[in-house]
This record gives sequence, C-alpha cells and structure tokens, in this order.
Amino acid sequence: MSVNLKDKESARQAVLQRAVPSARRRFPGLSLGVLADACVVGLLALSMWLIVRAGDQPPILHLTFAIVGVRALAIGRASLRYTERLLSHDAALGQLAKLRAATFEALVPRVPGAIESRRRGEVLAAFVDDVDQLQDEPLRVRQPIIVSAVVVGLSLILVGLASIPAALVLAAFVGLGGLLSVWLANRIAGASDRELSDARASLVDALLERFAASEVLAAFGALDVQRARIAACEDRLARVQTHRSRAAGLTGAILALASGSASLLVLMVLLPRLGDSMTTALFGAIVVVPAAVFEVFAQFPAAMAARRTVRASADRVASLTEETIPAEIPIDVPGLSDSAADASFDSAAPLLAVSGLSARHPGAAHDAFSDVSFELRQGEVLIVTGESGAGKSTLALVLARFLEYRGSYRLRGVEARSLSGRALREVVGLCEQTPHLFDADLRQNLKFACDTASDADLMAVLDRVGLGDWTRERGGLDARVGEHGALVSGGQAQRIALARALIADFPLVVLDEPTAGVDRELADKLLTDLLGAVPADRAVVLITHTEIPAGIDSSRLMLPTPVASNG
Repeated sequence: MSVNLKDKESARQAVLQRAVPSARRRFPGLSLGVLADACVVGLLALSMWLIVRAGDQPPILHLTFAIVGVRALAIGRASLRYTERLLSHDAALGQLAKLRAATFEALVPRVPGAIESRRRGEVLAAFVDDVDQLQDEPLRVRQPIIVSAVVVGLSLILVGLASIPAALVLAAFVGLGGLLSVWLANRIAGASDRELSDARASLVDALLERFAASEVLAAFGALDVQRARIAACEDRLARVQTHRSRAAGLTGAILALASGSASLLVLMVLLPRLGDSMTTALFGAIVVVPAAVFEVFAQFPAAMAARRTVRASADRVASLTEETIPAEIPIDVPGLSDSAADASFDSAAPLLAVSGLSARHPGAAHDAFSDVSFELRQGEVLIVTGESGAGKSTLALVLARFLEYRGSYRLRGVEARSLSGRALREVVGLCEQTPHLFDADLRQNLKFACDTASDADLMAVLDRVGLGDWTRERGGLDARVGEHGALVSGGQAQRIALARALIADFPLVVLDEPTAGVDRELADKLLTDLLGAVPADRAVVLITHTEIPAGIDSSRLMLPTPVASNG
C-alpha cells in the first residue's frame, strides 16, 4: 500500500486500479459485449434488407441466407448479452471482494489517530456506498466505452463501404450528439455528483445517532427532533438523485434527436444513388443503421455520467486510504511476518521491556508521555498510575502498536518495530477502557477471539472471569449483549472483554482503566476478579487511577509506574 501519494489524480487512479479486474478476467466479457452489440446493428440492418428484398418477391432461396441470419442474430443478441453480463459481473464482483479487503486493510493502521476528525457517517458511507460504487468502473465505465467505440467504429466502416458521405454524416451526428449530451450532463449533474456523498453521509450520521443514542433521545424527548432530522436528510438525498435523473433524461432526448436527424440526412444523401448504383434493399438497410448505432452509442454518455460518480467515490475513498499516514501512526514495512511464531524471541529476556519510551498523538504539539522505562516478566502485574490526561491510555495504544513510539519497546528481546502489527497483537491483548461488544450473542462475541473454541471452553473462561452463573441465568451462550453492549453493565462488559483476551491466550494483557464507569463499591471487586482471572503464567499491565484493592495477591505486583504528561 502506498501512503505517500500527494497528487490527487494519482491517488484516485490507485483506488480505481484496485477496483478493475485483471485483463484476463475482463477480456471474455468485453469480447461478448462487442459481439452482442454488433448483433444489434446487424439484426436491424439485415431485417430491413430482408423486408425490402422480400417485397420484390424473389425466389425463396434468395432469401434463405438473410432469414437464417436474422434468426441467428436475434438468438445471438440475447444469448451473448446474457453470457456477457454473467462473465463481466462475476469478474467485477470478485474484484469488489478484494477491493473491500484492501480498503479495510488500508483503514486499519489509520484507526485510531489518522481519521478521527472524520464523521462516522462519512467513513461508513465511504467504506460501504463509495466502495460499492467503484464496481461501476469496470462494468459501467470502461466496458461500455470500449464496446461502443468498437461497434460504432465497425458500423461506420461498413456504412462507408457502401457510401462514404453517409458514413461521414453518421460520424458527425454521433460526435455532435455525444459531445452535447456529455456537456449537458456535466453541467446539470456535476454539482449533484459532488453533493451525493455528503447527502448520504449526513443520512447515515443521523441514522447512527438515532440507533446508538435512542435511550438518551427518548429520555430527553428528542425522538421527534431526530426523526425530523432524518426526514430532512432523506429529502435532501432524494432531491440530489432527482436532479441527476433529469440529466439522464435530457441526455436520452438529445441522442434520440441526433439519431432521427442522422437517419433523415443519411436518407437524403442516399436518395440520388437509389436505383442507380444502390439497390433498394441495401438502401433500406443503410437508412436504419443510424438508429441501431445510436442505440449502441447511448452507452457512452451513460458511461461518462457513471465515470463522474465513480471518480467522486474514488476521491472520497482515496482521502481515507491514500493520504499520507501521520508519522505517529505505525506502518508495517514490507517483509515483516504476519505471525508471532516466526519471530526470534529470546525466552530468557523479559516478556516486556521499555526504555526511554515516548509517544504523541497525530497533530499534537507535545508528547502524551515521555521517558517511561520498566521491565515485566511472566507472571507479574505492572500497575501504571497517573492523573487524568497524563497519557496512560496512550501508553496502552503504544503497547498494542496503534501509535508509533520513540525509545525502545521490546517483547522477549525483539524490538516491536520488527514485528508486524498483527504479529505483535498475537502477543499483546488490549482490553480497552470502553470495550466494544458486537450486537450478537455471547458465543459470537467470544469466538471473535478464537473461532475454534468450543462451548465448553467458552463457559470455562466465563466462569474464570466471574460471569458463569450470570450466563446460565440468562439462558447460556445464546444470550444477547445488545448494540455496543447495551444489555450488560460496564463491569460485565469489562469481564467479557477479559474473557476474550483469555480465550485468545495472549501472553501479555493490557487492562486500560477497567473500572472506569463502575461504582466505587463494585470497582474493587471487579479489579480483584479481573486480576485473579489472569493465569499466573501470564503478565498484566494494569492502567488505573484508583488504589489497588488489598485483596490482590501482592506477590505478583510490581511497584506502580507513574506516567507524566509533557503537555
């Protein structure tokens, strides 16, 4: 992945290239598309030739070839179109899956830190709607332009063999109609294309707020206000889409006018030759060719309109995935292994050793913390203390390699920078201050950490974190936790997060303010239970601003390490 693309066009092309299947996958669809559209022109021309020729009442054998040809072209038009759509959509949708994965991988190092200034709706709309829109690049932009260019070009050559003036007239109207329709569409729909994404993002933002904060909105009587906001966003999106539809209608009208005018002028050009050097059957076939050519050429203005939309989507995706990543965000350099099993760990070295560690957030003028040093061995618990805003949670992000660091940070003697983020996070598990729970059952929330774990394994780890009886009372592992854990308390969410860390079998667990949002009388018990649940052969970094309960096994505890902010 390139992260140093400064030129907007280069960034856009990088995104578009990821959306386009390989030439090998595109070629069958392109070839069949050319043949299918050639059947459209051939069918109309040959049908008219057959009708006019049959009016002369020749022997039936003189018409047999044309009769068979009409049938073949009619069948070929339908069967070739179906097969072309099957192959081209299969290639585009297969590439879309790769594009989604590539976009997600590009977003991972930017969260947290690099795109925090973006609205949630904007990021979600880009990842869902705009990435979906990019599949139009091979399907509705490149393929129609290539197919229409080839078929229109071949049609002009064939008309030119019969009458060069007729071919020139047809070429002139095709060029004029194409230029006028594209210009008008750009003038009418250009601004709408730019506004479309913002309208979508605003609607997604309003819907996310409605669902995520429904309890708060209901408590303050603001549901009607939020519904009105959603309705306003829907109306805005509908207006933008209607404006774009008008442009498509006007484009069709211009092409229809150009098609009729071309047919009329071609007829006038050919009339002097009728009966002299041109048969009536050939005359009839050539006169109807402009209608078929414009039917094929209609793909071009539609492709140019789709191109504007696709390019706008590509720009929005590129603004998230192709802009330079801040220096404070770690980047995996090529060649790093994705597995911790491939690292050359030293079993005699401390599990975790940091020296002169400093870090700051993207765009910050000062370090969040600086000059932190400590060692942590297997079975030990390190307590990290400090005032609110001193950088304790920033330290947790550094240990999980979501933020870059200065100084030394080693795992079993291996510098963290020499490990990929994925490999490092096989060793270090982070339980965040507000753990994310998915709107699924307990089983699925735990199996995200280890998809091979059995129900017995999951119940065992829930027993270990003190949620076994609670789970059984709620009906077992099928119990739902709600959106963002709405159906569980803060302490239960922390226990579920720790259960995930334990089932993933991390050698080092970082607990970031596990008692935040928990009542004081419950905080001590929660902290005692959490630390007691971590096996003795694992290490823990506990980040907290509260006092350590007396009931915790002091033999595992190291002296508290204060974190001081430079800000």
